[in-house]
Formats: sequence, structure tokens, C-alpha cells
Amino acid sequence: MENPIRYKSESREQTVEIGKKLAEKLKPGDFIALFGDLGAGKTALTGGIAAGLGYDGEVTSPTFALVHEYSGGRLTLYHFDLYRVTGEDELYSAGFYDYLDAGGVIVTEWSENIKEYLPTDAVFVSLERGDDENTRVITVKGAEYENTGD
Repeated sequence: MENPIRYKSESREQTVEIGKKLAEKLKPGDFIALFGDLGAGKTALTGGIAAGLGYDGEVTSPTFALVHEYSGGRLTLYHFDLYRVTGEDELYSAGFYDYLDAGGVIVTEWSENIKEYLPTDAVFVSLERGDDENTRVITVKGAEYENTGD
């Protein structure tokens, strides 16, 4: 993961479009680990990924439900919010590991809370604030996305 791809987003809409672009390469079993502070755009990016997979409904953060399932597109998206998860026992009790074999795409918000349990072949996406309130720098690291030049 030496050559990550960096995107600059200056709006929520651009972040959604970046998510759609990322979705183009996704295949069954892919795991997207999102890292970023509160308000960094993780849910907006996930909404773009869902739209890019063909889901046409609203995407919201599953803060209290832990996971939302978005189906009806090319692949089912399992969207986790791990903000309140503190360890492997909680992942097991939530059924997290069952989703790894479900054949869809998994996107996890607050992946920093479970770094040691992430799949080694996950795509790592960090979202950081840029120079102003609306700008985000989105960095993507993962074999499928490296050295593509786009």
C-alpha cells in the first residue's frame, strides 16, 4: 500500500461522487474500513458507495442499530457504525463476523475502534478535514485502488 490515491472534496456532493467512483471496482466480500473524525464525511462517502452499487434509497449512519443493510443493487452493502464498539466480544455479539461471509460489501465507520480485527485485505479510507470547513482530503489505500491513476 505504498501509493495511495488521494481525492479532494469541497462538498458533500463531491464526497458522494467519490464514493460512487470507489463502488465501480467493488466485488463480493470487499471490506472498506473508514477512518475519520465526527463530521468528516464517512456517511456521505458510504451513501455514494451504496448509490454506486445501485441502491437508490437514503443512507444514514447506523449509530444505534450498529448495522444497516442496503440491497437492491449490484451488491448488498452492510454499513456498520463501530463508534460504540470497544472490543472483539462486542463484534461477535453483534454478528459482525457473520457478515464477512455474506457475499456483500462491508463498510465500517469508526474503524479505528477495531483496527486489530480488520481484514488484512481491507481497503483503508481516511477522511480528513482540509483547509476549510467544507474541504475533505480522502485517501484510499488498498490493492484494487493503487496505481490506477484515477
